[in-house]
Amino acid sequence: MRALKPKSPARKRYDKKDFPVDNIRRFLEPGPIVLVSSAWKGRTNIMTMGWHMVMEFQPSLIGCYIWSENHSFEMIRKSKECVINIPTVDLAPQVVGIGNSSGAEIDKFAEFGLTALPAAKVKAPLIGECYANFECKLVDSSLIRKYSLFVWEVVKAHAATAPEFPRTIHYRGDGIFMISGENTRKYRRHFKPGNL
Repeated sequence: MRALKPKSPARKRYDKKDFPVDNIRRFLEPGPIVLVSSAWKGRTNIMTMGWHMVMEFQPSLIGCYIWSENHSFEMIRKSKECVINIPTVDLAPQVVGIGNSSGAEIDKFAEFGLTALPAAKVKAPLIGECYANFECKLVDSSLIRKYSLFVWEVVKAHAATAPEFPRTIHYRGDGIFMISGENTRKYRRHFKPGNL
């Protein structure tokens, strides 16, 4: 007599209803909120941004949507560089304040008490209070006019040595934020680095 394989535990099935397609970002968007710093013709600026994606590992490419009406848009488009800074939850009030104000009217570094530090490979400043800073140069501008999508190469990266997993801020849409939670190594033995 053959032994029967144990059945997999039942998985929960969710009841669903139609959902507005213009709100799906609350499920897809939980990458960390970043602060993008820029410099052009002696002026600097910072913008809050949630729409970004890793596009390649080597070279390290990041795609970013920057609205054409944002004050940073022209500074970044003309300079062809920026710094993507990763804030932690302790900077949440500044992150929201930066997103609610315009660099056309205020100096955001001064207004929000942030430190502009010199970068190694770009003219845009690093934000000293952020956990990590990625210096970026524009490598593909072909999607800017149609989609406001900038494709950056990270040419220099700086990251704090501790904690290993910072508490970052993630936007869920509609004014709702999430703070990064617990980490687990539970599935690590099944992990195939080449597939992720």
